[in-house]
Amino acid sequence: MKRTVIIDALKSTAFGEKICVKGWVRSRRGNKNVSFIALNDGSTIKNIQIVVDLQKFNEDELKPITTGSCICCEGTLVESMGQGQASEIQADSLHVYGTADPEKYPLQKKGLSMEYLRTIAHLRPRTNTFGAVLRIRHNMAMAIHSYFHQHGYFYFHTPLITASDCEGAGQMFQVTTKNLYNLKKDDEGKIDYSDDFFGKQASLTVSGQLEGELGATALGKIYTFGPTFRAENSNTPRHLAEFWMIEPEVAFMDLEELMELEEDFIKYCVRWALDNCQDDLQFLNQFVDKGLIARLESVVNTEFVHLPYTKGIEILQEAIKNGKKFEFPCEWGDDLSSEHERFLVEEYFKKPVIMTNYPKAIKAFYMKIDEAESGYAGKSGQTVQGTDVLFPQIGEIIGGSVREESYDKLLGEIEARQIPMKDMEWYLDTRRFGSCPHAGFGLGFERLMLFVTGMQNIRDVIPFPRTPNNCEF
Repeated sequence: MKRTVIIDALKSTAFGEKICVKGWVRSRRGNKNVSFIALNDGSTIKNIQIVVDLQKFNEDELKPITTGSCICCEGTLVESMGQGQASEIQADSLHVYGTADPEKYPLQKKGLSMEYLRTIAHLRPRTNTFGAVLRIRHNMAMAIHSYFHQHGYFYFHTPLITASDCEGAGQMFQVTTKNLYNLKKDDEGKIDYSDDFFGKQASLTVSGQLEGELGATALGKIYTFGPTFRAENSNTPRHLAEFWMIEPEVAFMDLEELMELEEDFIKYCVRWALDNCQDDLQFLNQFVDKGLIARLESVVNTEFVHLPYTKGIEILQEAIKNGKKFEFPCEWGDDLSSEHERFLVEEYFKKPVIMTNYPKAIKAFYMKIDEAESGYAGKSGQTVQGTDVLFPQIGEIIGGSVREESYDKLLGEIEARQIPMKDMEWYLDTRRFGSCPHAGFGLGFERLMLFVTGMQNIRDVIPFPRTPNNCEF
């Protein structure tokens, strides 16, 4: 008999028809006359109930059916008399594919901490919480591709192995085939990469942006969506060593258009979750974050605040004068911390904020320098056309900018920051030959997932987290 996935079985009203379902047992209970099996196959947060008449089955057949075991059930779909479910299955036959020893299976029906579940990340997708998170993760990926396809963007594949450091921070994982126990060095004692696989030092990418700009200056507007890597020793609930990034890049886009894109895109994704993930969101709203759905709806239904950095500093400094305590200082020129960002979003404006025109010194070399009055002590050239989208509970969720299209200004920044020119020649060609205004942003996919699911730790919105001292599974 052909298998019916449980999400379809639960929707079916073909009562009286024979049906076959397969999945993993979440629980089994009953009395001397009847046994009830809650079965789940991952297609939905909801289980289907299988009713087993004990007069039809002997104890030896039912004994292996414990929490975690994998079974096939053929039976009759009937209207359920119980609350919370429209249909159930009267079992005719049961077949056990795989048993799960109750003494050893770690996902018994009891409270399990998130910390413990990270130690068994290969099994945690079978829990209700992580099943919900991973189904939403799939839907967010579909929303991303759908949005950009509908808006005429081209999906552009940028390399994972690169010889350039987009952020200039140097926190990159090296890729090499060299014998690390016998490294060849030059006369200055530096590692000689001439005999390495690529003939030069290579690393895992921290961003596809620079290559994405090449795509935008040829195809008009592109987006990348793939894994990125940061060798940053940050053991925080908001950082991963391996994470996924969404990076659109658009020719002829200015600062206002960039902010419109950022707001429209993220609202589209949140709206997609509300429209397509209701069962999972309701579960997470009940058991993880009771304000989740209301917060998602509020983001979709509100206009984001546009806030220049200088004005944001003035608001924060006024709050300090009025008794607000922050752990970190916030003078003009400081890079705002999460506590500052969340104060602006959650306490002052009570809505998402797009902060713009940051000091040049705290932003990346490729951001377009403001030529007009910067708003700080009457000086020009002190700020750049950068944008950070700040969200409740998360802080920064998007970082973007208008890119500097002037060859001379970009070269000046590269030299001032002492970025090796040998890594930048190909990038500067976009400014040598037919340079154009363009802009883009980067959105950390897991940051979006934190917001959409209400989860508190970024390690819990990716199947297998990679963090300092953790590379299991």
